[in-house]
Amino acid sequence: MDQEADTTGLLGTTCPGGTKGVCEHPAPRRPEHADTGAMAAPATAAPGRWPTYAALDLGTNNCRLLVARPTGNGFRVIDAFSRIIRLGEGVSRSGRIGEAAIGRAVEALAVCRDKMRARGVTRARLIATEACRAAENGADFQSRIRDLVGLDLEIVDRRTEAELAATGCTPLMDPGSRGAILFDIGGGSSELVRLGRSVVAGRGPPKPVIEGWVSLPVGVVTLAERFGGVTVDRGTFDDMVAEVGRALADFSGRHGGDLGGLHMLGTSGTVTTIAGVHLALPRYDRRRVDGCWLRAHEITAVIDRLMAMSYQDRVDNPCIGGERADLVLAGCAILEAIRRAFPCPRLRVADRGLREGILVKMMRADGVWDRG
Repeated sequence: MDQEADTTGLLGTTCPGGTKGVCEHPAPRRPEHADTGAMAAPATAAPGRWPTYAALDLGTNNCRLLVARPTGNGFRVIDAFSRIIRLGEGVSRSGRIGEAAIGRAVEALAVCRDKMRARGVTRARLIATEACRAAENGADFQSRIRDLVGLDLEIVDRRTEAELAATGCTPLMDPGSRGAILFDIGGGSSELVRLGRSVVAGRGPPKPVIEGWVSLPVGVVTLAERFGGVTVDRGTFDDMVAEVGRALADFSGRHGGDLGGLHMLGTSGTVTTIAGVHLALPRYDRRRVDGCWLRAHEITAVIDRLMAMSYQDRVDNPCIGGERADLVLAGCAILEAIRRAFPCPRLRVADRGLREGILVKMMRADGVWDRG
């Protein structure tokens, strides 16, 4: 997983005078050095020196976009978009992406296209994950998006998804730790990565040291569709935990030992929701959630509180809302299975992941943090 992923030719490319997409001009190439450092940086890039970058993650549940420009040691986000579209709704039963979901995706992706155009994006990577991997009409959906929206989606494999999540989240690892168990609970799949200690040297965000990874074909949407999400009693919850535990058994058997000095690092709507509920936020606030620490007993207390809530209580909670109320307990069950397999005392919450990983890899491939 140490190879740089391809980052060219990933927008629907008709050049000026064409009718669709965003024309991509390859960025200047420089020799790549081993570069690490903090994600955020006070310095700003010289205007016009580097492209404006975009990263799009079309998942089973969400469509998310980041537009950014390089800084001295990281990047500065200049635009963003996130919408729950439930692309994978019903895929676990029918094997196909439905027409209603395609319509929602087209609307969201058109917004993303327009944002990229407005910001002058010239370098982008647009990925689709488990819903498109699993659906028998995933390639047809990909073609329809190209024709209807002018964006050329890349359906990535699970290995790439795990690597991008690790790249995006590694800056939040405790530098005093021996490593971390990273997990990304998605809508249709969940990725886990055992990370070794990162070496801080030079400029730019740190590269992940990946010791092992797995992608499980279970996520909040697929689990909720199978077991239910509106009303979840303790028995149903335990059944969900047991199913995820069985899927985890092989990976935890190989990588669940010697956890001393490790912490968990979680990226997903599940863990950011748990953090928001724990902090009793009157409305979700990324600045307070991203990078916050949760102890094991605090996570347990929030899960118990969510289990005691009615569906309407979850809808009314400002950190859950109607779009996640039927999915959050399935996410908690996946998290609980991971906690049992990897009993670390601390969890750091990441409101970042694949999009940040995409941006870092494109910028690193272009040499934006090279000293020379």
